[in-house]
Amino acid sequence: MSGGTYDGYLRNPEVETLPRDKLRELQLEKLQKTAFHAYANVPRYKAAWDAVGALPGDLKSLSDLAKFPFTVKDDLRACYPFGMFAVPRDQVARVHASSGTTGRPTVVGYAKEDLNAWAEIMARTLSCAGARPGDIVHNAFGYGLFTGGLGVHYGAERLGCTVVPVSGGMSERQILLLRDFGARVLCATPSYALSLAEAADRAGVDLRKLPVAVGFFGAEPWSEGLRAALDERWGFKAVDNYGLSEIIGPGVACECVEARDGLHGWEDLFLFEIIDPDTGEVRGMEEEGELVITTLAKWAQPMIRYRTRDITRLTDAPCLCGRTHVRLKRVTGRSDDMLIIRGVNVYPSQVESVLMGLPGTAPHYQLVITRDGALDNLTVAVEAAANSSVGDFDEISGNIRRKLKETIGITCRAVVLAPGEIPRSEGKAVRVRDDRK
Repeated sequence: MSGGTYDGYLRNPEVETLPRDKLRELQLEKLQKTAFHAYANVPRYKAAWDAVGALPGDLKSLSDLAKFPFTVKDDLRACYPFGMFAVPRDQVARVHASSGTTGRPTVVGYAKEDLNAWAEIMARTLSCAGARPGDIVHNAFGYGLFTGGLGVHYGAERLGCTVVPVSGGMSERQILLLRDFGARVLCATPSYALSLAEAADRAGVDLRKLPVAVGFFGAEPWSEGLRAALDERWGFKAVDNYGLSEIIGPGVACECVEARDGLHGWEDLFLFEIIDPDTGEVRGMEEEGELVITTLAKWAQPMIRYRTRDITRLTDAPCLCGRTHVRLKRVTGRSDDMLIIRGVNVYPSQVESVLMGLPGTAPHYQLVITRDGALDNLTVAVEAAANSSVGDFDEISGNIRRKLKETIGITCRAVVLAPGEIPRSEGKAVRVRDDRK
């Protein structure tokens, strides 16, 4: 398969199209096995479950999982470094960890069978996004303790692709490699794909003439407006992938390239719940709330009812690609990233959705929070489009303030900057700068 033609390829058709009642039977069987394993080998689970009187043998149906307490990031930090492992340390083949910018890093361990399962689920994920055996995959995700780079790398190799393990940085060189190697798939954060587009402009390279047909993106929230901008700039299909290190890394869920309408969550390996973020009550299909995930096949470090803090909703409506696994709708924000500006709740992704549709602006912005007495103030800094003149900046600023007030209800200050003034990132973009301290 080449160019923008998609052939309905399925990596594992028997599993990917399994009827939903059979999926639920499989989930229950794996959940029971995982729960007994976690209870017997992770003291923190045993203590937490004993405290509420919930035992692995109580899991007679999937709905019984609601009786069990949640796992949160602080549990991993309290057990730092290896206290959440369910196997002896010498059976852990690899360790990844978060950056630890807000305290102790969260450590995750993988047994050999976990790494094998991760490579296979990433092969399925990449094929769902449009990658095919034989493709050249340009992997600009960071390597190291961050799970993105290695997760994509081994999945692409498992799929039968040729991997270019370039990681982040040296953007001009990356454009050269994309052009000369003929990669069909670009893997990166969406914000870094924008930086690469700027590097292509400086090098005089027309991205739309490159053979890149699929942009495989993740690791940060992004809007439909940004997707449209990437599609237009690169001439490919930008596809969203969802994952988090505490669960496995990338590959938890992915959009299909055919529909790009929600991310298929791989239910043979993960069990998904949506809860009210305030009460913890389980919500139904199509209801928005916080995503909770239980691993069903991670042996070294099972996660039971892990609160992701990501706000989304689930749908089991049929998808035109034929896959039966539940879909996660686009993550609108994180419950712990929500800003409260003079009594109005707002997520950064909501602001991005507004900015992407405004004329005269480029897809680079930053939200700056300051405090005046007891009140928080928001300044939205946005770069002007390359074809905008300084004389247009006041008009663009006024449009930003007016549109944000109309659509989200927030009053803010808007600052329009010249192209290149917003700091660029080779990994996750820093969209919010908190100056209240």
